[in-house]
Amino acid sequence: MSTQASDSTAAGPAAFQPETRTGRIADYVDQRVGGTNMVREFGRKIFPDHWTFMFGEVALYSFVILIISGIFLTFWFDPSMATVEYEGKYAPMNGMEMSAAYASSLDLSFDVRGGLFMRQIHHWAALVFVMAMSVHMLRVFFTGAFRKPRELNWVVGCSLLLLGLGAGFTGYSLPDEVLSGNGLRIIDGILKALPVVGSYMSFFLFGGEFPGEAVIPRLYVLHILIIPGIILALVVVHLFMVVLHKHTQYPGPGRSERNVVGYPVGPVYAAKAGGFFFIVFGILALIAGTFQINALWNYGPYDPSPVQAGAQPDWYIGPFEGVLRMMPGWIGDIPLEFVIPTPWGGNTVATPVLVPLIPIGIMFAGMFVWPWIEAWISGDKREHHILDRPRNAPARTAFGTATVTFYCILWGMGANDIIATHFDLSLNDITYWSRVLIFVGPVFAFIVTKRICLALQRKDRETVLHGHEAGVIEMKPHGEFTERHRRPDDYELYTLVAFESPEPSGPVPDAKGRITRLEKLRAGLNRWFYEDRVAPVSRQEYLEALEHDHHDGHDDGGLEAREQQQIGSGHH
Repeated sequence: MSTQASDSTAAGPAAFQPETRTGRIADYVDQRVGGTNMVREFGRKIFPDHWTFMFGEVALYSFVILIISGIFLTFWFDPSMATVEYEGKYAPMNGMEMSAAYASSLDLSFDVRGGLFMRQIHHWAALVFVMAMSVHMLRVFFTGAFRKPRELNWVVGCSLLLLGLGAGFTGYSLPDEVLSGNGLRIIDGILKALPVVGSYMSFFLFGGEFPGEAVIPRLYVLHILIIPGIILALVVVHLFMVVLHKHTQYPGPGRSERNVVGYPVGPVYAAKAGGFFFIVFGILALIAGTFQINALWNYGPYDPSPVQAGAQPDWYIGPFEGVLRMMPGWIGDIPLEFVIPTPWGGNTVATPVLVPLIPIGIMFAGMFVWPWIEAWISGDKREHHILDRPRNAPARTAFGTATVTFYCILWGMGANDIIATHFDLSLNDITYWSRVLIFVGPVFAFIVTKRICLALQRKDRETVLHGHEAGVIEMKPHGEFTERHRRPDDYELYTLVAFESPEPSGPVPDAKGRITRLEKLRAGLNRWFYEDRVAPVSRQEYLEALEHDHHDGHDDGGLEAREQQQIGSGHH
């Protein structure tokens, strides 16, 4: 009986038997980790296809290239500030005393086969990494992709951007040449400007009085281990949340808040992504092989005494230096530096260094909390999976443009000496005008951008109601000349009309029927956010426009579109 039961249990469909050695290994692993189900589930995920989504991919692929090239560089770079005598192939510096970090950087550039190429691809990839993250974040902001339920993923993205800035700064500070040393000197000055604790923090970072003997090893640990590890963890979290919440998509026929129209990960999207990775890698390799960057042998080993004219950090750190260059040390005859009385004789507060950091801090803090600020102003608590066209959110677009303008002005002033020498201008005049521009520029950018967005909305409305100009002039029997118009197709029509244009909402009383001051503030901001609006074309308006075309004898597909609108429910 037991034997028969055992035989009946074993009976059934034959188990899969791989024929190749690789297949048997894969099957063995799969039976123990269940990888097939995970790959199958992830491969079914649908991702929409739009060219603006590629910036996030460029950032990811640049980070992969950074990891690969960074591993190569770690084999030869010596993160030590110990003094050595250089004996390498760069003859002008033979016999010169320098730190081991700088000597190993020279060795990587001249002695290690492929070292200069790897140094340059690492540096260019870092620039592209931060650039791609910045543009990706701007795309997310201007299209409203940060709204519920993606607020936390927005915070993850902001954190990745700041970590990218930190990785870049710690990276180009490692060679210990004059240029990076001057950047560390600025950091030392900022730390020492902090009241009471500043000098202690500087001693902790540099391992003594600047430049100390410990800052390069400590920056090295941050650069190759701590910051990349956190970035890698946040990238995993970011991608997990993208899959969890499903990808946002632009408005179009068949697309709604409940579906995603696009391609599955496998095999279509995976193949395209793999090919795009090699395109990014090839472009970075081409740039690294043909365009020189950070020629550190021209600067010499770091010496605290010389400061080169025209020394700027990488572009993404430029605003931090630009705001320091713009800040005056005196207003008239009044010094902006003062002393706090202390038992040990007083502590100097360097406000020309501390005050400029306040707007930078506000800008980055505002970036982190913006999803909740906009949700509070609008009162919108719904989930959003369809993206906004920037023109259809004029206040948000204008505010983002004003912030970018503020950032770019600070970035430009980080190179005010280069601007002065290349354009034969007065450095003082540039500084004075920049202090005016930093207040006027963002306001001007806000007003102009909002006007442009509203004008584009009016143009869209005109296109829906009257169509595109076909370039054909007709004369009617009674002598009137008219221009023929071509109606937009269904896809374009959906894009032009399928959006929300909220009206300003007044203050909402609380449970006790009172309107608090905070609620009055919210209502005022809501009115400022939505008071200038252009309502999308309603279904009735569109049908009337089609009827008008029919009476005028200018159907051009309008009759068929009208019949489809009458059959279907339509968006409006």
